[in-house]
Amino acid sequence: MTLSAETIGGTDTPGRPTAGRPLPPSRDPFFRAPRGFNLQAPGTILRSRPVELALLGVVPQQVTAWQLLYRSSDLHGRPEVAVTTVLLPKGAAPDADRPLLAFQSAQDAVTDRCAPSYALQRGALAPGSITQLEWMLVAGALRRGWAVTIADHEGPDGNFGAAREPGYRTLDGVRAALRFAPLGLRSETKVAVWGYSGGGMASSWAIEMAPEYAPELNIVGAVLGAPVGDPRNVFLRLNGSMYAGFPAIVIAALHRVYPALAEVVARDFTPEGRRILERAQSLGPIAALPLLIGRRMDDYLLRPLAEVLPDLEPMFDDMRLGNSTPACPVLVVQPMNDQIIHVTGIDGQVRRYREGGAAVWYVRDRLSEHFSLLPLSTPLSLDWLADRLAGEPLQPPTTRTVWSVALAPSRWRGMLEMATTAMRVTFGLALAPEPAPPTTEASGLAA
Repeated sequence: MTLSAETIGGTDTPGRPTAGRPLPPSRDPFFRAPRGFNLQAPGTILRSRPVELALLGVVPQQVTAWQLLYRSSDLHGRPEVAVTTVLLPKGAAPDADRPLLAFQSAQDAVTDRCAPSYALQRGALAPGSITQLEWMLVAGALRRGWAVTIADHEGPDGNFGAAREPGYRTLDGVRAALRFAPLGLRSETKVAVWGYSGGGMASSWAIEMAPEYAPELNIVGAVLGAPVGDPRNVFLRLNGSMYAGFPAIVIAALHRVYPALAEVVARDFTPEGRRILERAQSLGPIAALPLLIGRRMDDYLLRPLAEVLPDLEPMFDDMRLGNSTPACPVLVVQPMNDQIIHVTGIDGQVRRYREGGAAVWYVRDRLSEHFSLLPLSTPLSLDWLADRLAGEPLQPPTTRTVWSVALAPSRWRGMLEMATTAMRVTFGLALAPEPAPPTTEASGLAA
């Protein structure tokens, strides 16, 4: 269902990007909620427009893309608007049999310039955006002929790390994509879910919430890469490390969402500490991390962090993943030597899923670290999802520790295709759909 043009002032004209640079979401009229949106069902399309995508905002991409504004919910279930970018290979006709990939990006920022809806656009200025780099991998799904939806899963305020919100926005974004006529999809379209790191966390929320919040969606499988597991452990582990920028970004995002954290910031942070949070709030993760190397929270608190933590335990409990059970098959991939997300946190998330009855295939990689595993695991991730979309049978769930997910011969063709796709993206060439390669062994994960 879509609100009438009379209600919203036209379906694809408000905030249409003009020649030059697109407007950030906070200044773009397209993102404003139309009157009466809260009366609509979750996933209702409120507004749509075509957009141009470009690698790093510069190299035009050979895809057909639209943005959809739709009704969703915030942390407390209150109505809000959200945006997703939906994609087809350029020149692809609507196809009712086409599958849909819900990709959740590692947005990992408060600034709206890192929202996928902005960062992926031609002309975007998004320094430090991870999404712009992930695009080279997501394009592999388009080469397979899939439709793709990439929701701004942190919402209009960049609530990085908040519980449940990514699930609402992702699932409602899928609902909106299925209803968007130019994609030609159906209510029973097969849906795959994929995300890594912050995107893996968002994908975890989506599949945990789907059985209750969106049971009508035909989610056939999900791949979670380094999906955070226990944000409390990550927060404490990164405090004072090379990646101390991540805790600062999370505090900058969530003190507006969780009252207990807001009270800590107001009562316990020094003026310099509040300035650090303001700085973290304005930067993308790649830009913020070098500025905050080695920073310790104790240096910006009026009392020791150990005394502050008890006030924040309910917030961390709310953010912990694995306390609800996904209904779809799940593949989890995790580096054994992850310098950001310790493997024990993911072990715990997998254990909680399995205790709830979920079917989880868990692969731990000895040689990779956090940043290298995303590209190295992309062929495995896409092949595994392709098997789920094709209805291939699965072997019983396992936990396997391998030297590298890239060493299996069944992955070599996928690595070559990924490199070819990256070349096409880099030079703005057509992403001609390629049939998924047969995966007779699938690294022992599927029959």
